[in-house]
Amino acid sequence: MTENLIIEVAGHRQRADACQLYLIRHGTTTVNGENRYRGRRDIPLDAQGYQDALETARLLRHAGLAAVYTGPLRRTIATAQIVADAAGIPDVRILSWLTNLDYGLWEGMTADEAAMNDPEAFELYRSSPFLAACPQGERLADARSRMVKALRLMGSRHPGGSVAAVTHAVMLRLTLLEAGCIDRQSWRTAARHGPVTRFRVTAEAMQLAERAVE
Repeated sequence: MTENLIIEVAGHRQRADACQLYLIRHGTTTVNGENRYRGRRDIPLDAQGYQDALETARLLRHAGLAAVYTGPLRRTIATAQIVADAAGIPDVRILSWLTNLDYGLWEGMTADEAAMNDPEAFELYRSSPFLAACPQGERLADARSRMVKALRLMGSRHPGGSVAAVTHAVMLRLTLLEAGCIDRQSWRTAARHGPVTRFRVTAEAMQLAERAVE
């Protein structure tokens, strides 16, 4: 059932002013298949990526969305526009905090190539992400912080409402790590969570994790 594709991240108590926020991974690109770090490269969706976006749009078309946010890259904007069209929302809102991790020198590399490029930095990336930084790129703790800021900002703008936000797989994993849903040792290879993860957020906090909607 498609409902299994939504993970719910929530606290034990639901506040009336909490925003239901659906965090979406963008659809696939040709570089996804090559398993290379895309980073800030503005790579478009491939044919499967558009199908992914259509499936996500179908999943959320009755979610009562008030707005759709997206990072600034083409692959997230295209995904967001398809979701917005299905929900009857006339435009999408660009939020730069949702953009991908800046992989610096590792951009375009595979994980094996990145490990060869800087073994010490890659070991931190693999096992202690919040202490890690991509060479000449972004600190993962900073990427985590801007995702939390993005969720809280959207929560403050839409109290009691529902919104969707399109971002990137690594950014979603960092958010799940922050929420306590996955552990540091396996954060890069976490089990597939489906295209949509639901959070309840307010201006003050992102509530922490419970398990999936079954």
